[in-house]
Amino acid sequence: MLKLKSTLEAIEQKQADLARSLQLSPATIAQLINHGQWPKSLDRDALEQRIRDWLLSNGAANDAIGDVFEEMDQPCANTADPQPPEESDQENNQELEPMLKRKQTLMPAARKAFSLLRDPFDDLTCADDMYVSQDIRYVRECMYQVARHDGFLAVVGESGAGKSTLRRELVARLEAEDAPVVVIEPYVLAMEDNDQKGKTLKSAHIAESIMAVVNPTEVPKSSPESRFRQMHRALLGSAESGMRHLLIIEEAHSLPIPTLKHLKRLRELERGFSKLLNIVLIGQPELLTKKLHERNPELREVVQRIQVVELEPVPLAELENFLRFRFSRVGADLDKVIDADGIRAIGERLQHTVGNKIHSLLYPLAIGNLFVAAMNLAADLGEPVVTSNIVMEV
Repeated sequence: MLKLKSTLEAIEQKQADLARSLQLSPATIAQLINHGQWPKSLDRDALEQRIRDWLLSNGAANDAIGDVFEEMDQPCANTADPQPPEESDQENNQELEPMLKRKQTLMPAARKAFSLLRDPFDDLTCADDMYVSQDIRYVRECMYQVARHDGFLAVVGESGAGKSTLRRELVARLEAEDAPVVVIEPYVLAMEDNDQKGKTLKSAHIAESIMAVVNPTEVPKSSPESRFRQMHRALLGSAESGMRHLLIIEEAHSLPIPTLKHLKRLRELERGFSKLLNIVLIGQPELLTKKLHERNPELREVVQRIQVVELEPVPLAELENFLRFRFSRVGADLDKVIDADGIRAIGERLQHTVGNKIHSLLYPLAIGNLFVAAMNLAADLGEPVVTSNIVMEV
């Protein structure tokens, strides 16, 4: 970061004011100040002089403008002495900046600038807040059919794709319909696929979860044999009263292989031709690539019986519709926040080509974090709407 930033703060001027006087985009000035990237189409010496003249005309002292184009000293973690400026990213490596942003919070300045009372990308508060694309509708209905009828299903998707949202929507939908379905969700807070990293979820724990929901007044037996017999009787009794049972396990990519094999055996508990337990596993792609893989001999019995549906990213052609929907849910007009080029830039930022294949990260969480970061930067620069330059800058 250049010392120019602190000089602007000292004379109480914004980067946007400097950009307007130089007839450059705010994003260009932000790149210059934050990363030392000068416009290639302009003569650097001439641009430096124009910036110095503008600083002087706006109250900067002569001795303050001599080193405004030098890097700011960054303090060390355990000493008051400044550390020497680090080399630029281009000198250190040629890696591209990350496609994904960390969690972003919509700042008060951005809320005020764009008249947003709520963050359009906050967690959903009801089923009506969920954007339903053709792919999401298919996955949603697959989960619902398993809950109401029968099935063994794995829902696979990247982090932030909306898997947990679909689970919450399914449970809310079953409750709203007063459906005769008992939903069982074992706790997975410390679950890992081995006992070195955490605690494995075993079939005995699943049996305890089933008993706690289906027959909470009965004390679970201590021995595994008695506990499973007790669970079987409880499921039979509940099924005879007309109830169906749905077991939902989140973070299923952390399930150990023995437990996955035992789930297939739980599915074999029957009452006549009806299965006593329907199962939905929800996990990240590792569930499919590392465990439920066709070439995994340990789980061949499971692979041949489980249906896998993948939650795809938002299609690029639907990106604008997705954004309009999210902003409409908070009573805002998308056109007053971002222009068409800015929307296209979001698509470009969250997609890249690997060989002949386009890899997309247009998942709701990634889109939201990038958009919120862009709104914060636009408000900081004093821009009326988010543009493509701002999206590319964050």
